[in-house]
Amino acid sequence: MNSADLGRRVGVPSTALFTDQYELTMVQAALKAGTADRRSVFEAFTRRLPEGRRYGVVAGIGRVLDAVENFHFDDEMLAFLRDQDVVDGPTLDYLADYRFSGDVWGYPEGEVYFPGSPILRVEGSFAECVLLETVILSILNHDSAIAAAASRMSAAAGGRGLIEMGARRTHELSAVASARAAYIGGFDTTSDLAAGFRYNIPTVGTSAHAFTLLHDSERDAFRAQVDSLGRGTTLLVDTYDVTEAVRTAVELAGPELGAVRIDSGDLLLVAHRVRQQLDELGATGTKIVVTSDLDEYAIASLAAAPVDAYGVGTQLVTGSGHPTCSMVYKLVARAGSADPADELRPVAKKSMGAKSSKGGRKWAARRLDDEGVAEAEVIGTGSVPQELAGRQLLVELVRGGEVVAREPLDAARERHIAARAGLPLSAMQLSRGEAVIPTEYV
Repeated sequence: MNSADLGRRVGVPSTALFTDQYELTMVQAALKAGTADRRSVFEAFTRRLPEGRRYGVVAGIGRVLDAVENFHFDDEMLAFLRDQDVVDGPTLDYLADYRFSGDVWGYPEGEVYFPGSPILRVEGSFAECVLLETVILSILNHDSAIAAAASRMSAAAGGRGLIEMGARRTHELSAVASARAAYIGGFDTTSDLAAGFRYNIPTVGTSAHAFTLLHDSERDAFRAQVDSLGRGTTLLVDTYDVTEAVRTAVELAGPELGAVRIDSGDLLLVAHRVRQQLDELGATGTKIVVTSDLDEYAIASLAAAPVDAYGVGTQLVTGSGHPTCSMVYKLVARAGSADPADELRPVAKKSMGAKSSKGGRKWAARRLDDEGVAEAEVIGTGSVPQELAGRQLLVELVRGGEVVAREPLDAARERHIAARAGLPLSAMQLSRGEAVIPTEYV
């Protein structure tokens, strides 16, 4: 496996300041109290799925591994913390030598999850684990939200092509992460070249309305594009009159015309008319791509239309109404010292209401029915029941501070396809509902 299979991790800066100040002040206080080195277990999980969602999608694990690997404080960062009086001298000395040396286990990327699923388990000293909280949650909350939206859109598309094209609708770095998460969730290509460069996601793109408006006529614009990009290009046909544009497109490119793109109007009606016109003109192999503020519901409404691919931007990169998964990162167990032989003691927040959590270092497994369909997410803190031993979900990601589980992005994409296929059919319904399988604690 070459490095390109795993994505280009070139020029990755330190992630140490992608954090909240209180992570560092907790370390300072713990160092002074003599508790910073207590062996600890933190878990990332969500107490509930976003309203109406039936399952979640784990995305961002590969980026978390990069973040952990690159979490270190350089001289400039330490000078900033000193100048701003964020932490004291002994804490700065600790941070100067910081490298995560613990272990991380988690759901593999592309897997589905449910309320309470221990998506990531981080083990080490309190200080080294707590410092990672913010950056881990930043990545998992964002990427998993995008992947879940992408998965719903993929299910709605029913095998038709999906193009991620949201780069202009979000922060430039979020755009790259969104393209990666969307690919895991079932999208086929991206318009974002940075995502293509970093993660080897196939890229696509031809022209916008501005290119047509640049030229003296639509015919001139189409001719210029075909001469430059070939007959297999995709021509945008809704700048002026769609019927006339389709006629001109086929005249210039012939039946070899790759595709036409429709970006406005009643997409269902226009797609039917364009398909009929293309067929009558002999361009039976020319595909139809539709764009224009699509989401999973709009895609589902076009199931009966002769559409070959959908381009999705705004709704995808904003999680289709749910831009975060509300994951949290909680201390669930700790020892009284750094001694590996010291027993881990379950700890948990006991506040009233929905913010309470369950203590203990957890395992997770998915129980299947007689037909191999998921029927429950089972979570426990003791021994794994024998009947579930082969269905455990957490895998080792980092051992002694060293990443041990890098994989090609396509592996996560394929895993998600398999995981989604293993859920009850009702998981694919776009109607609002509760988690498609229950979470059981044993």
